[in-house]
Amino acid sequence: MSDRIPLPRPGQGADKARMDEILRVDHAGEYAAVLIYRAQRAVFEARKGREAITRDLGEMQDQEAVHLARFERLLNERKVRPTAMTPVWRLAASALGAGTALIGEKAAHACTEAVESVIEQHYADQIAEIGDRDPALAAELMQFREEELAHHDHAIEHGSREAPAYRLLSGVIKAGCRAAIKISEKV
Repeated sequence: MSDRIPLPRPGQGADKARMDEILRVDHAGEYAAVLIYRAQRAVFEARKGREAITRDLGEMQDQEAVHLARFERLLNERKVRPTAMTPVWRLAASALGAGTALIGEKAAHACTEAVESVIEQHYADQIAEIGDRDPALAAELMQFREEELAHHDHAIEHGSREAPAYRLLSGVIKAGCRAAIKISEKV
């Protein structure tokens, strides 16, 4: 007798598997967002005259922490494992946050704009996908998306597009976010 677990037939369990992917990647994204803002704040808190950006980053970090807490509860309630990439994302997010903050305020804002532009589209796609299957979760995602858009707009208003090598910086960050999404869904 074999101890193998049989693979599900196509379609069998597909809805649960897809919802698991959605929750796993959203948890990973909010975890990374908290770490990016935390690292940026740490850099700016160490510099005189940076109270305004430190305060703004703290407010955004607090909102992301609320999102993260919600996804942590959902992972536990629905018995979904987080991504195995968490240690890698911890390092990458912390380095991204600290690195962009060390470049300067506009680079930190460019980071926020790039990350949030990918995330808001990601949430929009998920809302369209699950709206009928899980209207309560879709409604939460809509609220989270609005908050991410507010972060995005705040970054633009504070000079994100004036960052050194803005197009390159933004493009690299967006590509990294898209890759992290795909990897976190599966791994």
